[in-house]
Amino acid sequence: MSIASYIKVIGRGQDGARPLSDEQAHDLLTQVFNGQVSDLEIGAFCLAMRIKGESTEELTGFVRAAHEHCVPLASVGSEIGLPLVVLPSYNGARKLPNLTPLLAWALSQQGLRVLVHGPEADRTRVTSYDVFQALNWPVVSSATTLLDAWRSGHPAFMAIATLCPPLAKLLDVRWIVGLRNSGHTVAKLLNPFEGAAVPSIRVVNHTHPEYAHSLTAYLEHSQARALLMRGTEGEPVADARRQPRFDVFLHGSKRPDLGRTPQEGVLTQLPELPTSFDAVATAQYIQDVVDGKRPLPEAIRVQVECLVQALAA
Repeated sequence: MSIASYIKVIGRGQDGARPLSDEQAHDLLTQVFNGQVSDLEIGAFCLAMRIKGESTEELTGFVRAAHEHCVPLASVGSEIGLPLVVLPSYNGARKLPNLTPLLAWALSQQGLRVLVHGPEADRTRVTSYDVFQALNWPVVSSATTLLDAWRSGHPAFMAIATLCPPLAKLLDVRWIVGLRNSGHTVAKLLNPFEGAAVPSIRVVNHTHPEYAHSLTAYLEHSQARALLMRGTEGEPVADARRQPRFDVFLHGSKRPDLGRTPQEGVLTQLPELPTSFDAVATAQYIQDVVDGKRPLPEAIRVQVECLVQALAA
C-alpha cells in the first residue's frame, strides 16, 4: 500500500494543493494507523498537511479513522448512566499552571463523569498526566478501571497511547520533524463516547484565531455537541485570569443562548495562582481548592456552569 497519490494532491504547497475527500482522508489515515506506509511517507504527509491546513472533509475522515482505532468506551458511558465530559489535554503548561485537572474535578462535583485524555509526557511542558500523578488521582488503562474511577466519583485520565495507540505514534512524529501535525488536531477532537446512550460533550480548544473558523466548520458539519474556546496555552480550561469566549454547539448548531461572552475591560483583580507551574505546585493549589482553602477561579466556575447547561439542553 502507499499514500503517494494522496501526498501528490496535498503536497503542492499552499496555493497548488487540493483537499482530499472524506473517504480519501479516512483511507490515508487508516493506512498510516495500520502501519502500511513508510516513515518517509508519514513525514511527507505531516509536513504537507501542516503547510496546507485541514479542510472540513479531511478532518471528518481523519477523526473517523481515529475513532475506529480507539479502545471501545461507549458501553462504559452507557453503563454509568450519567452525562459525560471529555477534556482533550494535549498542550500542557509552559508558563501558566495547567488547571485542566481542576476543571475536571469541578465538573465531577456537579455529578458529571469526566475523562481527560492526552500524552503522559511532554519534553517541554507539564502535562495533565503529571498533575494527576502528583494528586494521586485515577490514571486508567481500560474500560474497567475507568468505570471504577467514575464509580468512586473521581475524574480520570487516560493516556492517548492507551486510548488510541496509533494516534500516539503519529503525535510522536513531532519530536522528529520539530512540528505538530494533523494528529494533534484530531486528538483534540476525539470523543470516545460517541454512540453512548447518555449525552456527552467535549471541550474543543484552539490557540490561533484561524483554527476557530476551521473547527467551527467541522463541529457544524459533524453535528457535534461541543464547547469551543480559545485554550489556555492550548489546554481546554478557561484562563483563570480572564474568562474567554465560550461557543456551545448542539447537534452542530451554535447556540448563543448557551454560550458566554468573553470578559472585557481592564482587570481590577487577579486570582491567586501558584507562583510555579510545575506539577507539584499545581497539584498543591488544586488540592487547596478541593479542600476549600482557596476559591475556584471564577472563569473556571463559569466554564463549568456553561458545560452543565449545555448537557441539560
